[in-house]
Amino acid sequence: MVMETKRQNAYLVALQQSFQRDWEVEDNLAELKELAEDAGLHVVETFVQKRSYPDPGTFIGSGKALELGDIVEEDSLVIFDDELTPAQQGNLSDLIDAPVIDRTQLILDIFAQRAHSNEGKIQVELAQLNYLLPRLMGKGKALSRLGGGIGTRGPGETKLETDRRRIRKRISDLKKELEKIRQTRGLQREGRTHTAVPHVALVGYTNAGKSTLLKALTGSDVFVADQLFATLDPTIRRWDLKSGRWVYLSDTVGFIRKLPHTLVAAFQATLEEVVYADLLLHVIDASHPQSLEQKEAVEEVLKEIGAAAPVISVYNKIDLVEHPIDVPEPEQAISAKTGYQLDKLADAVDSFFAAGYSVKEYFFPYDKLGEASWLRNNAHVLGEEFVPEGVRITAEVDRRTANLLRVFEN
Repeated sequence: MVMETKRQNAYLVALQQSFQRDWEVEDNLAELKELAEDAGLHVVETFVQKRSYPDPGTFIGSGKALELGDIVEEDSLVIFDDELTPAQQGNLSDLIDAPVIDRTQLILDIFAQRAHSNEGKIQVELAQLNYLLPRLMGKGKALSRLGGGIGTRGPGETKLETDRRRIRKRISDLKKELEKIRQTRGLQREGRTHTAVPHVALVGYTNAGKSTLLKALTGSDVFVADQLFATLDPTIRRWDLKSGRWVYLSDTVGFIRKLPHTLVAAFQATLEEVVYADLLLHVIDASHPQSLEQKEAVEEVLKEIGAAAPVISVYNKIDLVEHPIDVPEPEQAISAKTGYQLDKLADAVDSFFAAGYSVKEYFFPYDKLGEASWLRNNAHVLGEEFVPEGVRITAEVDRRTANLLRVFEN
């Protein structure tokens, strides 16, 4: 009989400032609870402190911190919904007499659990170290608590007394490794560009169903799970469209409200797949009560990373919505799980790229069959005829291919 590991208790804390509405704070705490439970914690209670502005020393005020200290049970964790300064985190830990982490550290911990590839592990470790470095000024009890985290994953296994110079050296080394990955990815992207095949990227809030949609559209065996941040590493698959055209379809890391800037910076190599895409499919969980807020959060991150490609909004999980949703073209309402209206989505993508295609006739002499072969691999061939002097090919090509092969036009 397998014994279930007892989950650590956690208390959640949010600060409600005068400009915030009650439902906004409630939504943020609900999401924080989901994050905590996804990290393997048991949420005991949530607290909201109302203040006009955060206290510089303790965020919620020393009185409220001492009050929490009387409530929080031994061996429990206290999680704040906003990022704390190193001083605030240390002061709160002393006043509450328990380990204190913030939303950023919680997300980093979940990312550490989810990272499987070498690239993903490097990006998470870099973000963790950048987060921890300014907090190494602490001493004694507060410092040891900071290292505790939830499961001492990633750099948490390294003693926090490690000289800061060594940590800075590690950060420098990780950045160099990421730059190599970025360069390799750039070469791969350049290779895809040379094939004249369009690139479509799936973006969306975490757990919106992007991986399920990728699997449904391409038939690939990608990992799918009903959990936050199930996908950290970009997955690229071929997607064959009805017209005979095909595109590269990539899945990317899910976004979230209050996404830590350290993560945006660390995952730049991965997010470049979004920046350089020809079309973005913004997958939205239509069944989620805060789908509009999640949509806006994703749009903020896209703006932050400089993604400027055209976007088609895709309202997923329509099978879980009680009332029908009417969306204006080119937006789509689908269910990746049941397959509902996936053909309609594919047609919309096909139509988007068809606008940039034209039908051309080419003639290739026999000493130029290499160029003919390239055309076959990178265009939708409509007809082909061998003649004594060479081969005639009629194909549907995009503008770039048309320019490259202009000399062979009939």
